[in-house]
Amino acid sequence: MQDPINTVINKSIETIDLATWLPSESEIEVIDIKQFLFKELILKEADFRTALKVFDWELYRDKYVCIMCSNDAIVPIWAYMLIGSLLAPIASFSSFSKHSSDFKSSILIHLIQRMDLLPYKSKRIVIKGCGDKEIGNEVYVALTNKLTAVARAVMYGEPCSMVPIFKQSIDY
Repeated sequence: MQDPINTVINKSIETIDLATWLPSESEIEVIDIKQFLFKELILKEADFRTALKVFDWELYRDKYVCIMCSNDAIVPIWAYMLIGSLLAPIASFSSFSKHSSDFKSSILIHLIQRMDLLPYKSKRIVIKGCGDKEIGNEVYVALTNKLTAVARAVMYGEPCSMVPIFKQSIDY
């Protein structure tokens, strides 16, 4: 009797597990803009700018920083932009977000935008799903969009039960 042949292994499929791309919790920081507001509610521009000048931004060196406001203060867009501009040369990445799960999606999309596609050129790729970490749908779509430029095929799931998503058409 002949041993069963594992056709999945023979197809040499590259697996991408987005959960492994997430930084550790120690690499993620949250900066709550309310600490720079008068009575944590009102933005007084001169005081706000002074507070930002004396703040120790080095706390966020090489971190992934979520900029948010945890209360119901009315904060102008430029205030978030100003904090982002101060974090840009220090942090690994910063973005505004109301929720940590949204921020983690922003991190992953940032990493997808910067990923090197050469290792995936003409490969069959399975994007792993069903993990224990919550990954937003927008991340899967962004990764699929990126990979279709170079991959031979893109699938979703596990190597033992993949759902085909994209297959490069070959014109003869």
